[in-house]
Amino acid sequence: MRVCVVGAGSIGGMVAVRMAAAGIPVTVVARGAHLQAIRAHGLRLINADGTEQVAHDMRSTERLRECGPHEVVILAVKATQLAEMACDVPSLLTDDGVVLPMQNGIPWWYFHRHGGPLAGQMIETVDPAGQILRQIDADRVLGCVVYPAAEIVEPGVIRQIEGERFALGELDGSMSDRLTRTAALFERAGMKAPLLEDVRAELWLKLWGNLTFNPVSALTHAPLSDICEFPASRELAAQMMAEAQTVAGKLGIGFRVSIDKRIAGAQRVGRHKTSMLQDIEAGREPEIEALVGSVLELARLTTTPAPRIEAVYALVKLLAATMVREQVKVRALPRA
Repeated sequence: MRVCVVGAGSIGGMVAVRMAAAGIPVTVVARGAHLQAIRAHGLRLINADGTEQVAHDMRSTERLRECGPHEVVILAVKATQLAEMACDVPSLLTDDGVVLPMQNGIPWWYFHRHGGPLAGQMIETVDPAGQILRQIDADRVLGCVVYPAAEIVEPGVIRQIEGERFALGELDGSMSDRLTRTAALFERAGMKAPLLEDVRAELWLKLWGNLTFNPVSALTHAPLSDICEFPASRELAAQMMAEAQTVAGKLGIGFRVSIDKRIAGAQRVGRHKTSMLQDIEAGREPEIEALVGSVLELARLTTTPAPRIEAVYALVKLLAATMVREQVKVRALPRA
């Protein structure tokens, strides 16, 4: 099976190197200095245990339409970038090819094959006017929940921080042949790919942390462990999670762990900078709508009050708007 990784950044790059090292034909789509480094020296992965792998023989390009058809297409770009490239995704697929979106937050396909009164509902915050749904056939999609953490150290070099698990599931909960075949690729490459009967419940479990820790870290410049250990921010995180839990419950989602356990799990990750904090420091557009705005949209659809999430959303949106207006990035620097 041929795999195309669109967005060979931190997570996409990790997956691409692991699969290429396992002998799976891989094409990567990247841009700028990162693409130039991949072409010149290969894509290097520094694993969490300190070992290194370098993929030298992957096809690499910045144009999706140059890639040709693949059996598996992994969309590892930010949620904010997906709409602009959605029209080219069909060209990457074989007749029976599958799409594996790896975006954080509530996905554009959430209500496809969902059942119930909201079946087919578009989520405007992540897919305004249904642009992505029109371009990418949601019947091709396998749900994916990404648990590893990684970062780009320099162009062409990825460092894995922790985690090996990419949980996969059909949107209707079935156990299909294409699901098991795709999971086998991850297992062959030394990663874990548990199969889910309810991929949305797993999405919410990860989102539970992302919708709280990401914006709070972006506003405070605090890493995960600091947010969890400081009493006031820990309480705020718990209150935001409780609001989100109520929203999810109205959509039929239950959580298999408590709020305290979810916070404790984040605390164990240590002094890790969330992806939104990394974006703020680098001057990149943060994924506010997918992680926070989408939850507020679901709160409105289910008539659920979420005042603490709304307050944090307003503040981080203002921060992002200020960055755009002033053309700045925001970093905490040592005192002189």
